[in-house]
Amino acid sequence: MNVDMTTTIPATASQAPAKSKASVDYQSFLKLLIAQMRNQDPTQPMDSTEYVAQLATFSQVEQSVQMNAKLDSILQSSALAQADALIGRVITAADGVTSGTVAEVRLSSSGLVAVLEDGTQITVGPGVTVGPAAS
Repeated sequence: MNVDMTTTIPATASQAPAKSKASVDYQSFLKLLIAQMRNQDPTQPMDSTEYVAQLATFSQVEQSVQMNAKLDSILQSSALAQADALIGRVITAADGVTSGTVAEVRLSSSGLVAVLEDGTQITVGPGVTVGPAAS
């Protein structure tokens, strides 16, 4: 993919997928629901409409967790496609001082890391500029 214009990487494209707090909230919600069901007063059980509302909330939380996992995989795929497009191009770090031709790109927990021909590593993120391939 040859692009002759200078491109700035948007912040969202370079952020690495991280463990979402939703998975912790999901586990907490399950524990709370089970504890509530175990400790309810048998002489005054939970109202059926309240119980159905809690089950609906449980379903929504579960679907949100699954959707977040799928979005994380989409972001990883996008980052890998972006990595391929960086090899051989000139990249300048956000500080404007470090610059060079990208020899390889690594996907780490902090996002894409461009390794220049001289071994210098630049984390691809906001403020990083990518120019056309060096001639």
